Amino acid sequence: MIRKNPFVYYSKKIAIFLLSILILSVAAFYISRWAPGDPLVSYYGERVERMTPEEREWAEEKLGLNDPIHIQYIRWLQNALQGNFGISFKYKQDVMEVIGGRLGNTLILGGIGFLLIFAGALGLGILCVWREDGWLDRTLCKVGTIITCIPEFWLSLVLILIFSIQLRWLPSSGAYSVGNKNDLADRAVHLILPMIVTVLNHLWYYAYMIRNKLLEEVRADYVLLAKSKGLSKKRILFKHCLRNIIPSYLSIMAISVPHILGGTYIVETVFSYPGIGTLSYESARYQDYNLLMILCIFSGALVILFNIIAQIINERIDPRMRENEIVESTEVTEVG
Repeated sequence: MIRKNPFVYYSKKIAIFLLSILILSVAAFYISRWAPGDPLVSYYGERVERMTPEEREWAEEKLGLNDPIHIQYIRWLQNALQGNFGISFKYKQDVMEVIGGRLGNTLILGGIGFLLIFAGALGLGILCVWREDGWLDRTLCKVGTIITCIPEFWLSLVLILIFSIQLRWLPSSGAYSVGNKNDLADRAVHLILPMIVTVLNHLWYYAYMIRNKLLEEVRADYVLLAKSKGLSKKRILFKHCLRNIIPSYLSIMAISVPHILGGTYIVETVFSYPGIGTLSYESARYQDYNLLMILCIFSGALVILFNIIAQIINERIDPRMRENEIVESTEVTEVG
């Protein structure tokens, strides 16, 4: 059996990742500058309306906006490779400082949400398989499908209306109350509504995938053999079937990161939660080019990275993909 050289294999993946980031940066740079709007408004505010043509030309030159787009991109890329990503037009700070102040909030919301989603999805998947075709399984399938189809922004607004406006139990926005940045209890209260929306809109989608994977295992031939030997249903499900789907479970987790990340951004925007999602919306709205570029590349890099990780996991566990690798390696050897 001919196997790929690990160095060549992973070097190719890294090259694909870097090339993808380069293409993403070019696309984000050009699209942001072709979009309607005036970036000077983000930096100078209402003073732009009173600027003379000469003052406006000076302002554009100061921000490096008067050169052709391709020249602007080359200059940006050269600075970025040296670790200089420019300043935020809106916040008048280094873009990395602005992002650093918000990144923790997104990691808390997205990270805890991610863990809850997959712990709950695994539990629901096992429960549905255990009670296959029973009333509980059918009810969970129907209710879960309905909840998954509800748009995140609409569910967010409904929860705000009920729990923040009508009942006044929970805050409707922010990550903490004024002056309570280090108060963990206050932060937890502000997380409740955004976390509920984040989890509910993704939980059943992945629970259903895990349910189907488990059902495939339950119907496999080795399960019939195990039953004929007198093994209990519980032992077969947890010791054999569940163990066999763990690689697929990990692959699903890797693939899910872009999906959950996008949902987190929407939730942050609706709840005015000070995270990367809200910052992305603001940077696009105010043509804050330098900030928008880094946020696009950061989000895109996560999506590309975890897709590559999922592909690697699949190639390790899927015999058909391994066979394709062997065929490719053989063809390359014959050509050489």
